[in-house]
Amino acid sequence: MPESQHTIAGTVLTMPVRVRKADVHTAMFSVDAEAAQRLIDYSGLKVCQHRPGRAVVNLMLARYIDGDLGQYHEFGTCVMVNPPGSQARGLRGLGAAAAFIHHLPVDQSFTLEAGRTIWGFPKIMADFTIRDDGNFGFDVSAEGSHIAGIDFGRGLPVPSLFTAKPQVLKTYTYADGTTREVPWEMKVSGLRGRIGGAALRLGHHPYAAELAALGLPKRAMVSGSVANVEMSFGDAHPLG
Repeated sequence: MPESQHTIAGTVLTMPVRVRKADVHTAMFSVDAEAAQRLIDYSGLKVCQHRPGRAVVNLMLARYIDGDLGQYHEFGTCVMVNPPGSQARGLRGLGAAAAFIHHLPVDQSFTLEAGRTIWGFPKIMADFTIRDDGNFGFDVSAEGSHIAGIDFGRGLPVPSLFTAKPQVLKTYTYADGTTREVPWEMKVSGLRGRIGGAALRLGHHPYAAELAALGLPKRAMVSGSVANVEMSFGDAHPLG
């Protein structure tokens, strides 16, 4: 079967789309499950409750250094959900959960068009300020309004024994009335993590108001960073 192709801004992308090098910082928060469910009800998906009445939201900053979509920054609001048909709960359920992408600001137009067209990612144009002078931090704004900023403490290194194997993952998106599953693979090295370790600040953008409605800012459950990330993304498939 021939590989699928997509033409974005005059450039032909042959699937899967590959990211050869990126780095990522993440902060994971426990939030009220009902509030998180209201946030993503439009998707038809159900949040995964890692504890009774609690769901997980992951806020992440990715810096794409070398890949088919070019160099860019990306801020994601990811709500952990059960795959369709699953009602799993607890830590085991969280381990099998997938990320539903609710917010995804980026700072380059090519990746914005590709993300929205190929996968239905909710990308908007944004501006990023990065601080990487010992402790890492960033701020993201859109249309002149501050969305959020996170300052990270340095985590402890995670042995490569736990990160060497490539991971096959699922992500869900929603666009034009359709929820889609995006299959992707990831290989990481240089992983660090810690309990807490992330100070979140919210601005006045509508995205910030949605995060505040979840009870944020608050202390992160865990935070982490990955120095080297390789990824590949396949075509999206509508659910149902």
